[in-house]
Amino acid sequence: MSATVHPVSVIVLSDRAHAGERPDACIPVVRDALLGNPLAIDDERILPDDPAALQAALIELCEGPTRLVLTSGGTGLAERDRTPQATAAVLDYEVPGIAETMRAAGLRATRAAMLSRAVAGVRNRSLIVNLPGSPKAVRETLDAIVAALPHALDLLAGVATDTHPTGYHEG
Repeated sequence: MSATVHPVSVIVLSDRAHAGERPDACIPVVRDALLGNPLAIDDERILPDDPAALQAALIELCEGPTRLVLTSGGTGLAERDRTPQATAAVLDYEVPGIAETMRAAGLRATRAAMLSRAVAGVRNRSLIVNLPGSPKAVRETLDAIVAALPHALDLLAGVATDTHPTGYHEG
């Protein structure tokens, strides 16, 4: 496992939470899911479902010390669900296995997980992952991917490693 503690930013996309009409319930779930991993949240934001605002935040965060940006919300089929398009527009490249793993984990809980359009990918040397917008789904998807995230971040940082988090040895 990584010896480096990687800085993490969390962005919740919700018009109602941004307007103060309802409290956010996803950031505490993300905090809890990251416990015990070398991942430390150092930035939390609640933004409206606005692609331009999200793109600006992603660009800003990936220019700084943040190595992992977790977004929550806006990944479904509703008209204002535009997180995947906004994210894809700023990525250098996608990491489809992360989103595929999250959807597979979600399908074990609900068939509605097949409607997720979440993406994951890299900008500069930072990993961006779109999470669902419900606290339960955030937990299920993070539980499926969190063990691999430190390894991914080490690779992006150029840290020499020859062991996968599963114990599989490259060679």
